[in-house]
Amino acid sequence: MSEKLEKQSISQFSEKAYLDYSMYVILDRALPHIGDGLKPVQRRIIYAMSELGLSAAAKYKKSARTVGDVIGKFHPHGDSAAYEAMVLLSQSFTTRYPLIDGQGNWGSLDDPKSFAAMRYTECRLSPYAKSLLEELGQGTVDWTSNFDGTLLEPSVLPARLPNLLLNGATGIAVGMATDIPPHNLNEVVKACIKILEEPKVSLEDLYKIIPGPDYPTEAEIISPEEELREIYSIGRGSIKMRATYEVEDGEIVILALPHQTSSSKILEQIASQMEAKKLPMIIDLRDESDEESPTRLVLVPKSNRVDKEAVMNHLFATTDLQKNYRVNMNLIGLNGKPQTRDIKLVLKEWLSFRTQTVTRRLQYRLDWVLDRLHILEGLLVVFINIDEVISIIRNEDEPKKVLQKKFKLSVIQVDAILEIRLRQLAKLEEIKIKEEQGSLDSERKDLEKLLGSKARLKTLIKKELKDDAEVYGDERNSPIVYREEATAFDETELISSDPVTVILSERGWVRAAKGHDIEPESLNYREGDTFFASAKGRNNQNAVFLDSKGKAYTLPCHSLPSARSQGEPLSGRLNAESGETFAGVISGPIESQVVLATSSGYGFVANLGDLQTKNKSGKAALKVQEGAQVLIPRAVENEKDVLAAITNQGRMLVFPLTELPQLARGKGNKIIGIPKASFESGEDSLQEVAVLGEGRELRLLSGKRHFTIKSKDLENFVGNRGRRGNFLPKGFRKVDGIEVIGSDKSNNKEEN
Repeated sequence: MSEKLEKQSISQFSEKAYLDYSMYVILDRALPHIGDGLKPVQRRIIYAMSELGLSAAAKYKKSARTVGDVIGKFHPHGDSAAYEAMVLLSQSFTTRYPLIDGQGNWGSLDDPKSFAAMRYTECRLSPYAKSLLEELGQGTVDWTSNFDGTLLEPSVLPARLPNLLLNGATGIAVGMATDIPPHNLNEVVKACIKILEEPKVSLEDLYKIIPGPDYPTEAEIISPEEELREIYSIGRGSIKMRATYEVEDGEIVILALPHQTSSSKILEQIASQMEAKKLPMIIDLRDESDEESPTRLVLVPKSNRVDKEAVMNHLFATTDLQKNYRVNMNLIGLNGKPQTRDIKLVLKEWLSFRTQTVTRRLQYRLDWVLDRLHILEGLLVVFINIDEVISIIRNEDEPKKVLQKKFKLSVIQVDAILEIRLRQLAKLEEIKIKEEQGSLDSERKDLEKLLGSKARLKTLIKKELKDDAEVYGDERNSPIVYREEATAFDETELISSDPVTVILSERGWVRAAKGHDIEPESLNYREGDTFFASAKGRNNQNAVFLDSKGKAYTLPCHSLPSARSQGEPLSGRLNAESGETFAGVISGPIESQVVLATSSGYGFVANLGDLQTKNKSGKAALKVQEGAQVLIPRAVENEKDVLAAITNQGRMLVFPLTELPQLARGKGNKIIGIPKASFESGEDSLQEVAVLGEGRELRLLSGKRHFTIKSKDLENFVGNRGRRGNFLPKGFRKVDGIEVIGSDKSNNKEEN
């Protein structure tokens, strides 16, 4: 007979299998239950420890013993996963109200995962864990079978306090996650009591009671008030925490770090900035943390003039001294479904859970009291008719049935009578039974009143919350303080403004020398190389390089190699086109101006800031006519300066610099008249331009000779822009180089 096979498409099977897996992860692994705020592994650890008798008053036992019970009886997963969950429940710097009291190495604030193996550590439950377990055996919760059906475990613990909000929770499921921050016990209890007294209380009123989370660390919560209100109103958002510090004897001492932040990581982040010279105002860094001061990081400023607040603002912006924490109050509610809730809904639903728990506890106790009164009623029959009862027991074959029929007793009562010992038949026992009966009858009336009145039930819940708050409550750890947004230092603010001279060689090698009194031509150059151009600037400014195609490139002056070496090739720093050479360098403030010109006789004035770019491939600046060459850029000192233009035929024209246009890029206007045919044939071209201020003189270099044109003699060459200019003195019409004498800025090519 052929077997019956069930056929199913792969898509249907995969969909069902993945959904089943997703629901398992969501409900049985990653998300906490609103009742006790625990995930299954945490609940099983606490229950297993209670079954082992590891109360807060018990002796410590090896952690391996607990882990063995957890994974062997309730949680069939890896021992390392169960042990790590135990560790997190014990760390006071991780869990706001620890559930486990550990002895041994359970990790440190600096390295939470540095805990010893479970064979070395010992543990027991903390006093706070009693609030989760105290009512467990009082009929308060449902019980389910463990993974192999041999034992029962609680589906949820009967928490007397809203542990979900007190300790928070984190978890990643399939398609959803949870991030619930911890809160202060006293504040949460007050909010619960407020809801019990005023069920329609507004979120605004609750916010006055619970202003924000309360983490295990004493770092500040700096989120604005409106952001915290929004988190509590929609159940989602993010919280900012910032380290706290003090200034002691001129040193910055960090005293508290954001939640789950490692001090070793902070030290590493700060040290890396110091090595990268991004914190020149800090000269030393120390870790003085010890048992008395778990966090004490010391920063030593360079001098007392250092703005310590600015330094810390920079570190807040660039290190984990300030961190953001996501909030997503996604949890499994009383209906067994995951949902994101606002703070009021969380508290109201937990109070519903607490009301159900207390009701079940009271009903369980009432049922026990009624059963006991029923038994006591039967026991009194014995003492009223003691001789007859003894006779029936001695003489009858089935005394149970006879007693039940004779005195109209229930099976339970008869069983209790038959279990009485002879020594309990004394007159004193009858008195005790009547006293117990009176006491239980009074308790029965109280229980029935509580169960029959919602108001009395609320009062009881409020009283128990207040009592627990007195036992477990404490002051707030994390102060809520509004702070301005932290900003990092601008890179230029971190760099000294020392004067430097940027030196460019003929072959495109660059370096920077400290100071402005450098003689670049006297430096050592590579074999076959020589000085080409220089620019005076400052260490916190940029150097702009112009190539033979008119493109401008930018490099920070402080990043250039020292002049003690022979420098580095610009081609290694910049993505210039193959075969292109560099025509000059300029440096200074971004608002400073520079003259750009080509040998075709055209040029313009540009702001240095317009030429700068972060793109290593440069930016187009000067349009170069075919066959033309880019001349060395010249710095402008004053808008009243004049421009001297010299051609290779020995003509020179001087005119006010204001006649040249100011452009960001382009070809510019004609500087000096050069016939088109002469330029194209190579007979005539613009060879040099120089910017001359008031009182400046121009020195012409021709071979080994030089000739200085005094400022008053420059008038012989003054003309309108675009004119041909006048000839230079005979013998100096072949100009090899120029120098501006008396100028504070030198961007000149010394030799051509």
